[in-house]
Amino acid sequence: MKTGAPTRARGFTLIEVMLAMAILGGVIAAIYSVWTGIVKAAKVGQDAAAAAHRERMVVRVVEDALAGAQLFVANPQYYSFELEGEGRGALSFVSSLPESFPRSGKFGTATMRRVIFSVESGNGYSKRLVLRQHPILMEIDEDERLHPVVLAESVKKFSVEVWDPTAKEWADTWLLTNQLPKMVRVSVQLDYAGTRGVSTSPLLTTVVGLPTDGVQPNWQMPTVTGGGPQNPRGPRNPQPQPIQPTPRPPRNR
Repeated sequence: MKTGAPTRARGFTLIEVMLAMAILGGVIAAIYSVWTGIVKAAKVGQDAAAAAHRERMVVRVVEDALAGAQLFVANPQYYSFELEGEGRGALSFVSSLPESFPRSGKFGTATMRRVIFSVESGNGYSKRLVLRQHPILMEIDEDERLHPVVLAESVKKFSVEVWDPTAKEWADTWLLTNQLPKMVRVSVQLDYAGTRGVSTSPLLTTVVGLPTDGVQPNWQMPTVTGGGPQNPRGPRNPQPQPIQPTPRPPRNR
């Protein structure tokens, strides 16, 4: 019985191997590119969400401070409402602050404090929004001056405007420091790292109505008219007068 010549197993040629490796490399590169894009997109989304959350937090802090704004007209050197616009973004006023306000634990029971919001130079060319505060009858201490509360980094815009009742428009300066504006408009916008360099979050704007007018001097120290020392209660709280008995009419007998 004759058998045929043994056949030799045919393998891959060098060109086929190189072609297969090129295809495999292309597939791996495509998978890596897609994965890298997903990771970058997730990071950008997280940064954008963090920037939006930071904007809301900044607006909330400013709203809490403005909600307790105080002004006594008789002492403008302590209670003045000061606003510097024109791109500087500085706001200073006195407020009765809640316990949840940032750094309240440092000041204890001194809830009446002057708060100062300002935009300063941060890392590199970026700007940052900081908050300083001190009790109304005390100077700002060294620690507060050198280490303020950093509310936001990479600040693109922080503007504060007040409603001018005379011009019927928003203004970035307030010259009537012995008065409180009726409304304050606050705008915040931050930068964050995007897929194509630095991106900017949407502009967040809110309008805050101040709760009270300035306390007038006659309200702070009421004067007594016509009573003198004999009527220390003042004209609004006079001494109670004794009730006079009403005479009864005579009975007919």
